[in-house]
Amino acid sequence: MTKPFEEELSELIRARFPILYIQTFEEERITKILKELSISGGKFGLNRPLFLWSQTQGLRDTVDNKVDQLMRSPFLLFEHIEQTKNSALYVLLDFHIFLAERNLTTEGYQIIRCIRDLYCTLRTSNIARTIIIVSPVIELPESLQKEIIVIELPLPNQKEIRLLLERMILQNRGSGDVSIYLTESDKELLCKAALGLTLTEAEGTFARSMVNDGCLESADIDYVLAQKQQILKKSGALEYVGSDFNLNDVGGLENLKHWLARRNQTWMDSAKKYNLPPPKGVLLTGVPGCGKSLSAKAVSSLWKLPLLRFDLGSVFGMYVGESEANMRRALKSAEALAPCILWVDEIEKGLGGAAGGEGDSGTTRRVFGTFLTWMQEKTAPVFVFATANQIEHLPTELLRKGRFDEIFFVDLPDFEERKQIFEVHFRRRLTNSEVTANIQITEKILSDLASKSEGFIGAEIEQSIITALYDAFFESREFSIEDVLRAIKKTVPLSVTQSEYVNAIKQWARQRAVPAGKNYQ
Repeated sequence: MTKPFEEELSELIRARFPILYIQTFEEERITKILKELSISGGKFGLNRPLFLWSQTQGLRDTVDNKVDQLMRSPFLLFEHIEQTKNSALYVLLDFHIFLAERNLTTEGYQIIRCIRDLYCTLRTSNIARTIIIVSPVIELPESLQKEIIVIELPLPNQKEIRLLLERMILQNRGSGDVSIYLTESDKELLCKAALGLTLTEAEGTFARSMVNDGCLESADIDYVLAQKQQILKKSGALEYVGSDFNLNDVGGLENLKHWLARRNQTWMDSAKKYNLPPPKGVLLTGVPGCGKSLSAKAVSSLWKLPLLRFDLGSVFGMYVGESEANMRRALKSAEALAPCILWVDEIEKGLGGAAGGEGDSGTTRRVFGTFLTWMQEKTAPVFVFATANQIEHLPTELLRKGRFDEIFFVDLPDFEERKQIFEVHFRRRLTNSEVTANIQITEKILSDLASKSEGFIGAEIEQSIITALYDAFFESREFSIEDVLRAIKKTVPLSVTQSEYVNAIKQWARQRAVPAGKNYQ
């Protein structure tokens, strides 16, 4: 079981590791944690004074808040740390700017040399002094990677957010400016809605909820989720996807639907008495345009879980180590939002290069390794819903059992599935339409359309209806089924234009995947 962050940090400091590097955006939160550790006794207490350093302010003693501005120079700071006779913790804020290898100056190289010299002094000294670099990004030159231990401050858990919420409620209830209408259940749901945010972001979101209408109530849960979507967009990798689709809007794919329905609610406490682990995820591959992406949106509605689209392309950065850090940050955010669905659309475009050479100096392979390890070892109920059109481009390690619960193959829809798809799109496009009021979609019409559209994918069936509606609109007349039949006749389906590709992917799936569109056996 993973140790609490405070316990792990205390162990590293008491084990006399000279230099630690904590990656976090939350300076205030990590400073508070370190201050509590520094002044407390007991099992995890350190009983050492804590000093904060920044290039703008210098060195500040957190006990009496005295600031030595002469210490703004890193060289004077290191000299002070080396010469002091007292045990202490030194927190260096945003020190990464001196360590970025891509823009090292002569001063930067001197600072790195000073750190290496100081490391040797601190490691062999009887005086317990620890340097802790705090930064939102990891910037470590290769020459320091063996000396410095890197850890990451996890996002706040539900308990921490609950303490924040109770504090804000207490403050605002006393002021009389904000009315609070929350039950204990509402508070729990509100805190769960804020998971995945930093404490600062959660505080700002709760504050905006109060300012918005002068009260805090159960309806603000939706407001917090809406604000959270905007905040997550800043990461560039994770995006909330809202959807009004459900499984009835997906024609065919009965096998997949059955599989998903049987795993609904398995992340709840009620599943624990069966010793059931939460499902890991599925990979959908097959012919493009047959409902793979639509299924991801539909399962979100079925399971009533948030759907996060994971843009793998945005993970890759231009600097060494940046891509891996972005990947870890995105996955941790997904875990903080659990239970949720992580939708990786066209996964081969983001990770396909991991099966090839070293054209990007191995960055894709390292990012792929991070993702692979997380998929294997994750315990949080994050269901990975991945889709791929060209599965042969994916590394074989991703396809073995244990990564995904199942690999489904989405084939060209058969006769009955085409009837379902036509029915779904007629219902979505023609309901409450003035130009289709006289049309009754009968079984005979659906059968006729299905027989005329053999070899069509779902997207081509939808487009035939849209094209027919365009024709009726252009001629300012009522829509008719004959319009759809004409559109079908003019369409050359993908199964004809890309017949070699379709046949090849069918051949691959015959022994390697489960059919998504046949009745469950």
